[in-house]
Amino acid sequence: MPEDRKPACGESPCIATAMRKASRRLSQLYDDALAPSGLRTTQYAILSELERRSKKPPTMRELADAMVMDRSALGHNLRPLERDGLIALEVSKEDRRRRHVVVTAQGRAEHRKAKRHWQTAQGRFEEVYGKSEAADLRAILLAIAHEERLATLKD
Repeated sequence: MPEDRKPACGESPCIATAMRKASRRLSQLYDDALAPSGLRTTQYAILSELERRSKKPPTMRELADAMVMDRSALGHNLRPLERDGLIALEVSKEDRRRRHVVVTAQGRAEHRKAKRHWQTAQGRFEEVYGKSEAADLRAILLAIAHEERLATLKD
């Protein structure tokens, strides 16, 4: 690790603390870049996930799992998107108790507009840390996010 990226003396050795600090800093970067679109980072991420799954819209549970969020936090984040007409909750044809989260035409249009702002933040990060390093970091973070063994380590 380069000297300028080593933690300061006295910094906490806690990985969770370091991750939360980094997460807040990155959220600031992306939220600032996305501000002209009216979307926050989490809302953009949800719309991106729904775009990827547009041919087979996820249920609330499937979307929560994909976003690594609990259902109540997901619901909190979906409300403004639904209110603004960017997503819709549709009753499943197979099981009327299940609802699928669907991105609307308006949601797709807003996502497209926001994407260029997101690309600005992405480019800034890659400029500072390097494309290869950013790709490596993303791979590590996704591996952690999808590591089921960590979920089973609860008390």
